[in-house]
Amino acid sequence: MIGSGNFGTALVRLLGRNAARHDVFDSEVKMYVYEEQIDGKNLTDIINTKHVNVKYLPDGPLPPNVVAVPDLAKAAEGATMIVFCTPHQFLKPMIKTVKPGLGKNPKALSAVKGIDFDDKGIVLISDLIRAELGCDTSVLMGANVANEMAKDEFCETTIGYTDQANGDLFKLAFHDPTFNVGLVNDTVGVELCGALKNIVAIGAGFCDGKKYGGNTKAAIIRIGLKEMKLFANTFYPGINDDTFLESCGVADLITTCYGGRNRKCAEAYAAADGKRSFDDIEKEIMKGQKLQGTLTAKEVNHVLHMKGMEAKFPFFTQVFKISYEGAPVDSIVTTPYY
Repeated sequence: MIGSGNFGTALVRLLGRNAARHDVFDSEVKMYVYEEQIDGKNLTDIINTKHVNVKYLPDGPLPPNVVAVPDLAKAAEGATMIVFCTPHQFLKPMIKTVKPGLGKNPKALSAVKGIDFDDKGIVLISDLIRAELGCDTSVLMGANVANEMAKDEFCETTIGYTDQANGDLFKLAFHDPTFNVGLVNDTVGVELCGALKNIVAIGAGFCDGKKYGGNTKAAIIRIGLKEMKLFANTFYPGINDDTFLESCGVADLITTCYGGRNRKCAEAYAAADGKRSFDDIEKEIMKGQKLQGTLTAKEVNHVLHMKGMEAKFPFFTQVFKISYEGAPVDSIVTTPYY
């Protein structure tokens, strides 16, 4: 596991359980942890002795076969299954670091929510991993709030695959009575749902911060979902429409727009009427983790602007303008969407 934030830690709990449960896996699961000092002690030492990530998921006890490793290359050494769950802006150098030490015929899975871009347009995170590691890469996204997962509350997720055998193997690695895994042969659809819904959550948070009612928030979520689908079909024709009905789609959108951290940060921004910066809010609310919704809005806008398509996506464009260009927060409901 490359990543030890709250979602990465919630996922590695499942990997630890299933590594002990199924003979096909090695019993030990290594988790790369960026070393930090907590009350004068190394976070990795605390995790390996107390078996809990006290900073990012204090309510989620870890199986003893999960080992925290502060050296990225050593954490991935010899691995034939590797899961990435980090802020996407940090991913590229991490991939280069782990590549030389991986085992033979590695398989990767991305639980990274976001997109990248180059001078030609959109670059999916899974495509970055495939290109750099030269291996098949599956994608995991779903309605998975980490703090609820830590309490083993029932939820679902979606794994998108291109190779059925690898999809089945990653399902075996994650599936649990409290964490039901659905499989779809659509990595692109799964990944775009996971990234784009964070933009919609920012819009939903603006509604909450302005104290708008349920009708307004429902309208904003519906408009956002429509643009998610339009964006996916515009840039990646052939996506399976049914993917939007999986956990990675409408279910993840709902939970993120009502309970996620992107929503919470946007609510704080709107409550301050845009007079507090997102950087300041991120430090207060995210406690060392990174806000993805505003960054994804910026990256999506970069592509839309480059393609001359901003007018076709008025909701995505307005979330960007409010977040980065000082547009009034209430413009989220005064922008003409029809």
